[in-house]
Amino acid sequence: MAIDFNHTILPARDSEASAKFLAEMLGLPAARRWGPFQMVTTENGANLDYMDTDGEIRPQHYAFLVSEAEFDEIFGRIRERDLPYWADPGRTQLGAINRHDGGRGVYFEDPNGHLLEIITRQYGSGGWNP
Repeated sequence: MAIDFNHTILPARDSEASAKFLAEMLGLPAARRWGPFQMVTTENGANLDYMDTDGEIRPQHYAFLVSEAEFDEIFGRIRERDLPYWADPGRTQLGAINRHDGGRGVYFEDPNGHLLEIITRQYGSGGWNP
């Protein structure tokens, strides 16, 4: 049996606004409600399910493999919204992108502090290894 990643739950202060942000930034279809979740579905059918919480939100990291053209579109939206972005997950290289494995990558935050990453090459696919 093939094993595919299906979904993850992201805690949010406002699940509707958070899911809308993610869908708009990545150019994905609008979120849909299912039970307590606002679900954003990626091209490969995996769901990111935002769920409202009043408790502490521990930011998580979510990475998305995109084409060069999609990177340009998403990065354009990041810059249009004047969102801070970084070349690294430690957020030490503000206002920069990385070029790991011959591709491009950048990190930015969603409204809850979750760290979103877009990359154009799988890590390790070009021999890069930190």
